Amino acid sequence: YGRLFMKSLTFLQRLEPNLELVSMTLGDTLYESGDKLQYVYFPLTSIVSLLYVMENGASAEIAVVGNDGIVGIHLFMGGETMPNRGVVQSTGQGYRMRASVLKEEFNRSGGRRVGALQKVLLRYTQAVITQTTQTAACNRHHSVDQQLCRWLLLCIDRLPTNQLNMTQELIANMLGVRREG
Repeated sequence: YGRLFMKSLTFLQRLEPNLELVSMTLGDTLYESGDKLQYVYFPLTSIVSLLYVMENGASAEIAVVGNDGIVGIHLFMGGETMPNRGVVQSTGQGYRMRASVLKEEFNRSGGRRVGALQKVLLRYTQAVITQTTQTAACNRHHSVDQQLCRWLLLCIDRLPTNQLNMTQELIANMLGVRREG
């Protein structure tokens, strides 16, 4: 189930019956900004980009999720709707689970005790915040070539092979630049 859950078998055993293997195709939109999250996704061999969408339709990538994480952290952070768009940027497979199931498991341990799932997901959330911060700094201080190199390394790190299948248009959207024709 990816690197995220490898050490936490107790909650994994409870969640496993709720996981549905799905194909994730290049360009699929998992959710739009403002949508109520119905499912969370655990990419296995695919990559999902989290995009901030401007009023004029332009977008910029704020984070990349692969076999290292989960798409839908806003669910357990208290958000009822998604603040960004989730788009598959590399075809592959992943698991999906009803958002309500994950939220129930996240809230399972009450009181002052932090549960194993909470620890894992909060640690992952910290990693996403770090990635978002680095992306913002990179977008401000690095050339487009440097941004592309960083982005390609992020993608390759989250895939089982070194092969990336994506379009020039997708790359331009992820970098927030125009595609030169």
